[in-house]
Amino acid sequence: MNKAIKWTLIGGGGLVVLIIAALLIIPMFVDLQKYKPEIEKQVADVTGRPFSIGDDLKLSLFPWAGISFSNLRLGNVAGFADNQFVTIAAFDVRAKLIPLLFGDVQVKRFVVDAPEITLIRKKDGSGNWEFDAAKSGVPSGKDVKQQKGSTGEKSAGESSGKIPLKTLFVGEFAITNGTIDWVDHSTGTRKKVSDVTLKLKDVSFDRPIQMDFSAQTDQKTLALTGQLGPVGKEFMTGPIPLDLTLQALKQIELKLKGKIENLTGDPSFDLDIRLGDFSPRKLLTELDAAEAIRTTDPEVLKTARLSFHLSGSPRSVSLSKGELSLDDSNLLFSMAAKAFSKPDLSFDVTLDQIDLDRYLPPAPPTPKETVGKNGSSASGRDNQKENNSGEVPSAGTQKNEAKQKTDYRPFRKLILNGAAKVGKLKVKNARIQDIKLKVTAKNGVIQAAPLTLALYEGAVAAKATVNVKTDTPKTALSVQADGIQAGPLLRDVADKDFLEGVGKADLSLSLAGDEPQRIKKTLNGRADLTFNDGAIVGIDLAGMVRNAKVAFGLAEAGGPKPRTDFAELAVPITIKNGLVRTTATRMKSPLVRVAAAGKAHLAKETLDFRVTPKFVATIKGQGDSQQRSGIMVPVLISGTFSEPKFRPDLKGLLQQTLTEGVPKLPDLKEAIPDGDQLKQQGETLKDTAKGLLKGLPFGS
Repeated sequence: MNKAIKWTLIGGGGLVVLIIAALLIIPMFVDLQKYKPEIEKQVADVTGRPFSIGDDLKLSLFPWAGISFSNLRLGNVAGFADNQFVTIAAFDVRAKLIPLLFGDVQVKRFVVDAPEITLIRKKDGSGNWEFDAAKSGVPSGKDVKQQKGSTGEKSAGESSGKIPLKTLFVGEFAITNGTIDWVDHSTGTRKKVSDVTLKLKDVSFDRPIQMDFSAQTDQKTLALTGQLGPVGKEFMTGPIPLDLTLQALKQIELKLKGKIENLTGDPSFDLDIRLGDFSPRKLLTELDAAEAIRTTDPEVLKTARLSFHLSGSPRSVSLSKGELSLDDSNLLFSMAAKAFSKPDLSFDVTLDQIDLDRYLPPAPPTPKETVGKNGSSASGRDNQKENNSGEVPSAGTQKNEAKQKTDYRPFRKLILNGAAKVGKLKVKNARIQDIKLKVTAKNGVIQAAPLTLALYEGAVAAKATVNVKTDTPKTALSVQADGIQAGPLLRDVADKDFLEGVGKADLSLSLAGDEPQRIKKTLNGRADLTFNDGAIVGIDLAGMVRNAKVAFGLAEAGGPKPRTDFAELAVPITIKNGLVRTTATRMKSPLVRVAAAGKAHLAKETLDFRVTPKFVATIKGQGDSQQRSGIMVPVLISGTFSEPKFRPDLKGLLQQTLTEGVPKLPDLKEAIPDGDQLKQQGETLKDTAKGLLKGLPFGS
């Protein structure tokens, strides 16, 4: 018995010695250079591309099985300018051979040095990374599926998500000094990523893998560090924890923590993402894009941070617990998307405050005016006349300015359910509070309802509907406003001081199309605007009683700014196919009553109005103690929106005087300014009236 054991051990030991000796001796007598041409030919046949490796191809079998070579070159297919697709300066891999026979992978070293990949896209869209399966003999994905379908068999690893390995250990894994070149001949662009380095430590199934990746593009460094795993033996189906930090552009530090799962089946992810404090302005500088963002306030975009939780799968994505801070503003948000082919979207955002005027581009400089011989300005007015001269643009100009039709098909599939709240908002110098908005979309109907907000001591409620079921969108809008202080609003928004009072509005409009001219022609609806206990600033209608010159701003300068106080100003408007009409606009004042009637054609941009003041019993208006006497002067408004014309209705005035018999004709003659006076002060009259017109719905 002892002899049997003895001879067994001797035989086994001898066998081991023989195997080790063979592993040491075989590489000494195997001339790999002899097989190098055959290796190159086989790779070239499989890939359909030229392939070569250097002359220092080496093989070792003990104590580590390994292979090393240098100067590997895999070329492009015919038709691409650059000769090489992939080059590798040096490659070295060493693993224990005997454990491999039992499913244990123990790799001492896996190093790829200076790999260079050149990706080329031609003008026709084809890329050099595309392999021709017919030439290479490699079965296509379709063929593989057909083969699997015919046999109905799957490997054990494929069916279970496991890999046929018992253990895995890699001592050193490194890719160093890599380069990726991107050449796109279709757009004429070229990008280069250099100094690509990837190092992995503690590569195994049961311990976290330490990762260190870095690269450089446009002389800007990108780094990704952290750990993955433990991945486990079933990492293709099981969860893979990760904790990574991305650093870029000297500003960005992005942390990702969570897990990804089921990579080969139904992949999913669940991540916490946090972007630490950074300066958007400095980030834009690093991207050489500082000039692309010009803000009125140079102190904005200096501090920001972002965090949110992101989870999802190929069927849905959810973003929750979102927090964004930008300068003095804080935003809380959540979003979700599913059924991506539709898609089905939802969101909920809450913003505490923001002053958008600080972020808008600065106002362009005012063009310098040239003064004519008569002292009048000849800057924008002459240019405006040229632009509105009625000349028809050339066919080429019309073709260049032709707007491409909007494709509304994606909006017909869209399902949307969102809500937004804003505490305080300042835009175009208007101050708005307590904004609440609900947005929905389904079957091509998009609704913003309700929309409520507080505005200058008043409240606004509105709703809007856009129907894009056809190629011509149809829009309906309704607005109700009450208690709004008109004076402060106009001064803030338009820098105008021509109307005061407490405003109330009831507006209902409908229109079709998405182009300005089409909208003007299809605009229909009504509006009722009312202002109480206010004043028209800049025109003294009561002065008509005393003197027509005062009424038109032709009195002596230097006095207090003229104004017409009123108890009520009501402007009812109807709109039909772009024609705006008012037949009962009225103003009630202690001294005068004013009625206005007429129309404005939005498409033609023409005006046709008559304003008629009427004297009442008392001669004391609000805040007015001066005694006045005289006649009332009707005013005719004509012309266009850009060049309105104003003139006294002398014919109507004369008929009124002859019919009523007051005042006497000599007084009438004195009341009407002569032609020289009107010509001298005509610009003052026109500019004053222009300012008033711009406040009306059609004035802008």
